[in-house]
Amino acid sequence: MNKNIKNFIFTIILAYVFSLYLPWWSIMLAAFISGFLIPLKKRAIFFIPFIAVAILWIVQSYILSSANDFILAEKIATLLKLKGNSTLLLLATGVVGGLAAGISGIFSKQCSTFFK
Repeated sequence: MNKNIKNFIFTIILAYVFSLYLPWWSIMLAAFISGFLIPLKKRAIFFIPFIAVAILWIVQSYILSSANDFILAEKIATLLKLKGNSTLLLLATGVVGGLAAGISGIFSKQCSTFFK
């Protein structure tokens, strides 16, 4: 199996398990650990954890929001000046989580090169 796919799957699994017990920033810990154990090269250092966590957060947000017919998501989207568009809110949620994980992936690469 490709290192990118292994890191992608491992990041999603760790992020999901950590999010059950830890605060929101646990996704950064998951991206750091997966990047440290399964090293990636070049742009994949940022984009694999970014995509993994973005997908995870979008899916989790969709599942939670669909339980109440997106009523709360529309109200929050109104507060965030998204004109009540819950889809944009889900995408914004994924981008925020993805950025945190991607930056953590870069940090794990820097730490692994520092310790070598």
